[in-house]
Amino acid sequence: MVSRPTGARRIRVEELARLPTFVLPTVSWSGEKLAVYWDKTGRFELYVLDLRTGDLRPVSHGEVPRAIRAGFAWDRSDRYIVFAKDFQGNEQHDLYRLDTVSGQVTQLTSDPTCQEYPVEFSPDNAWLTVLTNRPLPESPDRPGQLNLWKLRADGGEYVPLTRFSFPVWGGMWSPDGQWIAVVTNEDPTNLRNRDGYILRPDGSGLRKIFSIRAGSQDGLVAWHPDGRRLAVASDAFGVRRAGLLDLATGQTRWLSPEDVEEVPVQFSKSGRYLLTLRNQEAQVRPVIYDLDTGAGRVLELPAGVAVGSAFALDDSRVILTYTTPSTRPTLVAYDLESDGTETLIPAEYGPFDPGMFAGAEHIYYPSFDGMPIPAILYRPREIPPGVRLPALIHVHGGPTAQWFMAFDPFAQLLVDRGFVVLMPNIRGSTGYGVAFRDAALRDWGGADLEDVAAGAAYLRSLGYVDPDRLVIFGGSYGGFMTFLAVTKKPDLWRAAVAWVGITDLKRMYESSMEHFKYFLREQMGDPEANADLWADRSAVNFAQNLRAKLLIVHGANDPRCPVEQSRIFRDRLLELGYREGVDFEYVEFADEGHGSNDIEQKIRTYRLLVDFLDRVL
Repeated sequence: MVSRPTGARRIRVEELARLPTFVLPTVSWSGEKLAVYWDKTGRFELYVLDLRTGDLRPVSHGEVPRAIRAGFAWDRSDRYIVFAKDFQGNEQHDLYRLDTVSGQVTQLTSDPTCQEYPVEFSPDNAWLTVLTNRPLPESPDRPGQLNLWKLRADGGEYVPLTRFSFPVWGGMWSPDGQWIAVVTNEDPTNLRNRDGYILRPDGSGLRKIFSIRAGSQDGLVAWHPDGRRLAVASDAFGVRRAGLLDLATGQTRWLSPEDVEEVPVQFSKSGRYLLTLRNQEAQVRPVIYDLDTGAGRVLELPAGVAVGSAFALDDSRVILTYTTPSTRPTLVAYDLESDGTETLIPAEYGPFDPGMFAGAEHIYYPSFDGMPIPAILYRPREIPPGVRLPALIHVHGGPTAQWFMAFDPFAQLLVDRGFVVLMPNIRGSTGYGVAFRDAALRDWGGADLEDVAAGAAYLRSLGYVDPDRLVIFGGSYGGFMTFLAVTKKPDLWRAAVAWVGITDLKRMYESSMEHFKYFLREQMGDPEANADLWADRSAVNFAQNLRAKLLIVHGANDPRCPVEQSRIFRDRLLELGYREGVDFEYVEFADEGHGSNDIEQKIRTYRLLVDFLDRVL
């Protein structure tokens, strides 16, 4: 057999990273305008598209975040946008109001110690709901939990509406402005539980209106235009389903099938239709339900992922971002009458022939206990007989997240360089039902690590993979898994890249914000009661087992997985006699947090990763 370290290298890092990217397309209240972050000039700016005339223009000029970590909200006049901006990736957002006509930007809040996420303007345009962990006025010295507040449109008054001990999501106003919908949990014995509540705009009248059963995740998603119904979601059936809740009766009419993951998104302006997104075999398809008949219509799109969906103008058009493993994202308007699409923002390929990008397969491989593990497999189109290629397993973050059949620039870069890339949706991933999603609870680094090891065995079974050149790479929870894989399964890997990863669960818990602490307890139990488990799943305690060449990368301003997590692993390696620059490499980015989608920062990261793999393989 013949081995080769790289492929044809038709893709240059800089050219790939500079391809323009748009994120968070958001339709205005009238349905006539759309705002979107787009980096076509080399950095992200806000653009506004007039959906009637097709006019597309920038409305910001350097005031918005360099890297996007939070969304924005249209006001009800379709003129103003409130966006969140942090400092160099620290996610301690302040809120700013942008006048899309004059371009004037006004800062509304100023607190470098808390996170702030704009939700929705009230029907009278006087208030904006905000999710924030700002300390409550009555307890200014205590760390704040993520609760719902309301902010005057001019920033003049900031009022807490909820005072829950556990995190709050939502904040949508009823059409008459008399109620606000939120989701939270009040059951301290089951942190997986989620229920739907409504409250008055002054914070009074809180009542639970949606709870299917104890322990299920039941959410309120959108108000119907009639104000008497809400789109809801629940996973009480073993998969997440979309339904319609009648406030007067408390009854829910379920629209989604019982055997497929589906979430509601938005009602049409007339209220006749509900738009949902169906997640099946790592594909996402929009489905339109006619509320008169209950019939669902799957939009006719090739296999891939359609996200960012919303009704626009009237009931006849849906805006969506569409992508496949080999085609970059395109923003389109889907005509429900003709089943045709109009391109609003085309996929840009720069110097590349679109046909050069590799496709992908959605496959399953068996894990240690026979559990079939879904995964996305990329490989070069043509592999000469006798050639064996290096292979990389890319573990996603979360763990309650998943890989999709969507364009992945890093996978394309690796395949072009002669790699096989396996992106497994290991236990704990979403999209494959509740039992699979919850299979990693209180077991991070247990069966999910065995799923990763089984992925390595699967790759070794492929005749075109070099079994001696396997790499593991991941960020966030994927970085946690990478650190554990190289210390608990050290014989499997030639090299590894741990990016914004976790190495000491207890220390991360101690330095986390309250809503992140809740997530860690939900996933891994109480840190004191489960101290032995937390220690056993902390890679810093097993650093002496490292054999692979390891690259550690972290942003110095990361609030989710603090940079301390990588520093303590580096320091432990040095204590054990490992040599930095020889046995492992360590890189910190002073101007970055929990990853970045900024072009220059992407170039820096991609270049660092491919240069490392070139050296060690």
